[in-house]
Order: sequence, then C-alpha cells, then structure tokens
Amino acid sequence: MAAATSQSFLSPAPNPLLRPRILPFPAGGSVSLRGRRPAFPSVAAASTSMASSESEERKETKLWGGRFEEGVTDAVEGFTESISYDWQLYKYDIMGSKAHASMLAAQGLITAGDKDIILEGLDQIEKLIQDGKFEWRTDREDVHMNIEAALIEKVGEPAKKLHTARSRNDQIVTDLRLWCRDAIDKILFRIKQFQVSLVLLASKYVDLIVPGYTHLQRAQPVLLPHLLLSYVEQLERDAGRLVNCRERLNFCPLGACALAGTGLPIDRFKTAKDLKFTAPMKNSIDAVSDRDFVLEFLAANSIAAVHLSRIGEEWVLWASEEFGFLTPSDSVSTGSSIMPQKKNPDPMELVRGKSARVFGDLMTVLTLCKGLPQAYNRDLQEDKEPLFDSVKAVLGMLEVCTEFAQNISFNSKRIQSSLPAGYLDATTLADYLVKKGVPFRTSHEIVGRSVALCVSKNCQLAELGLDDLRSVHPVFEGDVYEYLGVENAVNKFISYGSTGSEQVKKQLEDWRTQLGISS
Repeated sequence: MAAATSQSFLSPAPNPLLRPRILPFPAGGSVSLRGRRPAFPSVAAASTSMASSESEERKETKLWGGRFEEGVTDAVEGFTESISYDWQLYKYDIMGSKAHASMLAAQGLITAGDKDIILEGLDQIEKLIQDGKFEWRTDREDVHMNIEAALIEKVGEPAKKLHTARSRNDQIVTDLRLWCRDAIDKILFRIKQFQVSLVLLASKYVDLIVPGYTHLQRAQPVLLPHLLLSYVEQLERDAGRLVNCRERLNFCPLGACALAGTGLPIDRFKTAKDLKFTAPMKNSIDAVSDRDFVLEFLAANSIAAVHLSRIGEEWVLWASEEFGFLTPSDSVSTGSSIMPQKKNPDPMELVRGKSARVFGDLMTVLTLCKGLPQAYNRDLQEDKEPLFDSVKAVLGMLEVCTEFAQNISFNSKRIQSSLPAGYLDATTLADYLVKKGVPFRTSHEIVGRSVALCVSKNCQLAELGLDDLRSVHPVFEGDVYEYLGVENAVNKFISYGSTGSEQVKKQLEDWRTQLGISS
C-alpha cells in the first residue's frame, strides 16, 4: 500500500497549529505547520504563543488570486494543500530560488541589489525553518508559496520579482530532482554499510560449510561466505541501478516555466550549472511533465526491497528451532507479551514486511502517471508521499539489516551436525563419473541408483563400501572416496565464481578491496 494520507480535514476548527513533523533527513529541528486543520488541545493551546487571534482568522489573497473574485472553501483548501508533506523540500526550494535569482540578475532581469536582498531573505527563512521557528501555513498551499509569501513579507518588492520566468510546474520538479539526488546518495551510503557488514561477517566464518538449498530442499554444500557474498552481489546491482537513475535524473527543468518556456532572455545553462545538474532538459514540455525519474527511483528501491526481504526471510528461517543455524543477539531481538521463552528476530520480519509498502509506493505512482496527458497535471502532487515513504522505508530496512548482521552468530556445531542429511555430495559424485568418461546423463542415473541404495541401507554415500558402489556400476574405483563427504565435495569446486575454497577466498579478497576494508 502507498504512503499513508495526511490527517483528516473534517474538523471546522480554524487555523490550529498542527502536530510537529520531523524531517526524514533532519536539518536541525522540528517544523510546525499552521493551517485549517483539526485541533489537538495541547497543540492548539501552543498556537496562541505563535500568532494572534486576528491572524488566525485572516484569509489572505492567494499569490495566484488576481483573476478570482472569491476564495476557495475550507474543504477545497484542505483537500488541495500539500504543505503537510512537501515542506520537506524546503532546502531544495531555497537552493533553486537562489540559483534562479542569481541567473535573473546575471541576465539583467533584476538588479544586483534586488538579488542580494532576495538571497539574504532566503538565508533568514532557511535559518528559521532549521530552528523550527518558521510558520508553515496550509492556506499558502505548498512549500513554494509558503517560502515566497514569507519572503515578500520579509523583504518586500524585490521578492515579487523572484518568480520571473518561473512556474511552480518547473519549480517543483526541480526541487524533487534535487531531493532525489541527495536521497539516492544516502541510500548508496547505507547499501555500502550493509555490504561491509556482510563481508566482515563472512570473514569470521571462512571455512564454515552450510547446506545449499534449491526448492528449499537440500542441494549441495556451500561455504557460508559464498552465500553471504551472494547478498553483497545483489546489493551491488541495487547500487548500480541507483547510480544510473541518479545520472538520468540529473538534468535541470528550471526555466521550462509552465510548459512552453519563456520569452524572457534567461540562461538555463547557468542555472543548471549552479545547481550541479549535467545540463538543462531539452524540451520544456517534457521538463515539467516527466516523472520517469520518480518511477525509476521507486523501481530501484522496490528491487532492493526484494533483496532485503529475501535476506530477512532466510535469516528468520535460520533463526528458528527447526534450523537453529543462526542466533541473533538480544540487542536485535524482541520478546512475547505472553510467552516468556520467546526470542524473535522481529527486525528481519519487519524488513520482509516493509517491502510490501515499497512495492505499493511504486504501484501508486505508476497508476498515477498512466493516464496523464502532457504536460503538468495537479495529479502529480500525489507523487511525493509515496516517494518520501519509499525512501524512508528503504533507508530503515538497510540500517536494521546492517545492525542485524553485526549482531548475529552462526551455530557451527548445529550446522555441521546437519550436513550429513540430504546427500549433498551426490552431484560431486556425478562429476567423478564424468571424469571417468561416463556421459553425464548416465552418471546422473548411476548416482541416483546409488542414493536409492543409501536410502535402503539408511546410510550416506561416503558410508557405502566399494563393493556396494560397484554393484551399481563397475566404473567405481577406490579414488571415489576423495569426492564423497561435504568437505571433499566443496574442495572439488574449481569453476570461476563457485563455492570452492580458493574461489571464495578470491571473492572475499576482491570485495574487501572494492569496499575499502583493511585486513
């Protein structure tokens, strides 16, 4: 399911102070929201210290309200506002406004003096927001109008020039691309942290053999580091998708205006450069309507969430009494409210569970975009909450996976005692026959009959005598026992990327080098 919607608008209480919301990437403090929302007694009481009753009752003219003769109803205002969540973009909105003001001055569209006044005012507003002292108002709809209206109140006429050659259509998508760029960098950092934790965990158990499974049935023996490094490989592909997404989204829509560009002599290349974009987007219609970058980001997050969920599933299974392969420390476990003996790997269960909401966020925005005509449509206001939710969830999943990996131990004795079951060396025995010149399909059948003989004798392949094996086929010789048993089987793997000891040692060394892990 997509991100939860904002609070109910059913209460008629005018302009109460809303519950504080905290930045997903804290910028120094909480931020209060003011608007026509349901009052919570303690919060509403606090609002009296921030604004007079007169200001609570006023209903200011919208910055876009010139052609309108009456204001919108409270219901419409409450339904259409986005400030309750898009305030999180304030840092990027101010960044974009500073670059835009500098470009306007460089092009002679505003004076250098006006530019300096605007920049100083934006700095003051950013400080107020970071200190949790900025008054966010739902009647100003969104982050852009809140900041612009506050700037006009603070510095007067120069601020009215800031929106020259700019629309909220190109402004919001610029903010969003800047936000995504930073969010991707944060996720990439968390991915690397988890990879490092997995490599360090693998380094503790270099020689530990575990059962490998296909169809959740015993298949072949593998080294535990080989399994752990398979997760690292998946995470590396996740990182690669995010890096590619970041490269594609790093183009600047600012200056596209509503959809058609402008007749004013702006310099979009300067703005793009100042904001560290690769270049301006080439088509102004595409610039304001494109949300491919959001979809791609959400898709990359969803694939990462699949991988994290699979790790969660495997570790939850391995922590069960039925497996007993893994023990999490108390610091990453929880208990039961009724069963005193319980020790649950809840963090990994929730990693598995939170993947569902990440998938839902992607489906929400896919469905949102599928029927939209070019160019900008107000529907696109709804892309932010799923995006914010997906990023928050994936960051949390990666963080808790890292902590879990740092606080688990593998039960070597339990694992070793489980290895004889399942004829894990059967495929290696087939390889032995191939080396003797037996066609593989014939080898497969011979080993299958050998396993059937073991089942009838209730023993393992290594426990069959040479006469027993020759009763199945005369090709067996005394050297067959060099291939039987899980240790021998693992040592026979030699192909690139396999679970053989030398191959896994090389993989581990490569990852330590790639991730910058010292010996």
